[in-house]
Parts: sequence; structure tokens; C-alpha cells
Amino acid sequence: MTDIDIAVIGGGVTGLASALALAGQGRSVCLLEQHPRLGHETSTRNSGVIHAGIYYPPDSVKAALCVDGRERLYDFAARHDIPHARCGKFIVAATSGEIPALEALAARATANGVPVEMVGRAFLNAKEPHIAGVAALWSPASGRIEPEAYVRALTRLAETAGVAILRASPLIGAREAGDRIEVMTPHESIHAATVVNAAGLYADDVSRMLGGESFTIYPARGEYAELAPGSRHLVHGMVYPVPHMPGHSLGVHLTKTTWGTVLLGPTVRYQDGKDDYENDRLPLDAFVEETRALLPEVTLADLQPGGSGIRAKLCPPDQAFADFLIRRDAVNPRVVQVAGIDSPGLTSSLAIGARVAEIVGGIVTGAPAL
Repeated sequence: MTDIDIAVIGGGVTGLASALALAGQGRSVCLLEQHPRLGHETSTRNSGVIHAGIYYPPDSVKAALCVDGRERLYDFAARHDIPHARCGKFIVAATSGEIPALEALAARATANGVPVEMVGRAFLNAKEPHIAGVAALWSPASGRIEPEAYVRALTRLAETAGVAILRASPLIGAREAGDRIEVMTPHESIHAATVVNAAGLYADDVSRMLGGESFTIYPARGEYAELAPGSRHLVHGMVYPVPHMPGHSLGVHLTKTTWGTVLLGPTVRYQDGKDDYENDRLPLDAFVEETRALLPEVTLADLQPGGSGIRAKLCPPDQAFADFLIRRDAVNPRVVQVAGIDSPGLTSSLAIGARVAEIVGGIVTGAPAL
């Protein structure tokens, strides 16, 4: 039986960043990941975008941690040689009727402390000559990163800091054990003073096992197409439409990745399965119309199949917005919930880790919960 300070459930970027921050406080930490590979789910199945903090309500946790996490992530990537670029992005009004929505986004960005600039067609086409639009919002603080390399760096640093990473070790049960929680895997049992639930798509299941509060994770699949190699020159950076489904999707956007491909997507579709990435995939021609709204010369022949990911949402289909859930559990105070980490979760991950370390410090010292 192993006895430790903190058990972190979930080996995505949120769990890894939390484990690293906690180990940096001198605590003994283990991390349980159900898959053999860390970051196997949402952390590496996304566009790799570093968000500036434009879209989220000014008083939200998402807004605060996105802005904080963005700068932490740029600094981290530079220090640890992770492929990334502060390349900026455009949010494009395809018609004059979308300009008021663009202006509203600009106002929200300003309220969040994010630098943006309303620009015309000439500015847009100087950087993206193949993109159509009557106006755009230019976000110089936005960027991109290679998620796989980020996961590897977090893993290496966490292990160096003394975090015991238990791969292929799903949580199968938990129970109170005096002043600790016993967490059980198929291989061993661990006594922890505090458990951090960073289980992503399975955070609601894990919370129930830990005797924590009840909430629901809604899996929402996002699918991608890509520009074929001969058409990748048509996009130089990152180009987004004006979002039509706030809280659910930022729209099918164009992202030139750090490794040179151009992703088209993601779409959004709520589903029951938390591990169904391929069943009933959209045909390629489903991407043509939305892509042509930004990139008019694209044809079906320019597209090829891409990957897919599943967002771990606290926001049901009929609700406009749900914030991150990052706090001490209301039922079991030895549990810290880190749930509903959809976009901008990758961008916010280091700031989330710092927030988790503050909350755990409050639990250990008896200070008020954050």
C-alpha cells in the first residue's frame, strides 16, 4: 500500500500540469492514466491552437485562465524547445452582416485584456491572399503549438520532479480510509490525502467513484478534414469564421499547424460514446461549403480526411456556455474537481495547474477554498 500526498486522476495536459505544479511544492504526487500513452484523448486530438482569450465572458474562469495560461504556455514552449509560433489569427466577417458580431467580439476581447484590431480586406489579404472577407478581427496574441511535443515535455518534467506516473492504470474504485482516500487500480491501491480529478471525458464517472458531487460530462465529437499537400499554400496561418454557436463551437476554421498541414474543422456533434472517434464520420464533401466561405477557390479535390477528437463538455446541447469546474468538491472536500476542460483547455493548462496547486494548498493548510 502506497501512501502519498496527492493522487491525480488523468494524464492529459491538465492532469500533467497539475501534477507538475503540485510536485513543485514539495508534495509527493502520483498520476493515474487509464491509457498506456499520456495525452491520448482530448489533449492531442485538437487544432493545437494557443487561444488569446477573445471568446469567453469577462467574469469567467475560462477568460482568466486562458489569458494567464497563454503567456505561461508561450514561455514554457520557448524554454523547452516545443514547436510553436505566436503567429496571430484572423476572425473573418464573410459579409457585412457579420461585422456587428465581429465588433462585439472585439469589445469582449478588450474587456478580457486581449489586444485585437479591426482590419479591412487589404490588411487581411496582405497576410492571407486567398481568404475572402469584407473585414476581420486580427488577434496578434493567438498562436499554435505541437500538442504531442507539449505532452512529452510535461511528462519529462513531471517525472524529473518526482511524480510517479502510472500508465495503463484506470481508477476502478475508491473509498474513505481514515483521513485519506484509498484509490484503487487493477494493479495496486494508493492512500492519498487529496485526489485531483482531471479525468477529462470520464471526470463525471470518477467523481462518483470518489464520493464527490454529481455532474455530467457531455461528449461532443469534432471532426477534421485537411487540405491536400498541393493546396496547403492557400493558408499561411490561422483563419476563423465568426462563431455561430457560442459555447459549443468556434466554427470550422483553417489552421496551419506547426508540422505544415492545414486542418479544416472541427465540427461539433454531441454523442453518447466517450471513445467513439470514427463511427458515422462526415463525408469530405460536408466540409466544402463552410471552407469555401473563407477560402472560395477550394474544391472537393483539394481535401483529404483528417482526424477527430471528443470535447469533454459541461455544456449540454441546449445551453450557450458552461465554465470550467475547478474547485474543491462540495461533497468530499478531499477531492479537487478539474472538469469540463474543453476549449481553451490546452492554452489554459499551466494556469489550471497553478490554480489546482493553490486549492490543494488551501486544503492542506486549512485556508479557505478558492
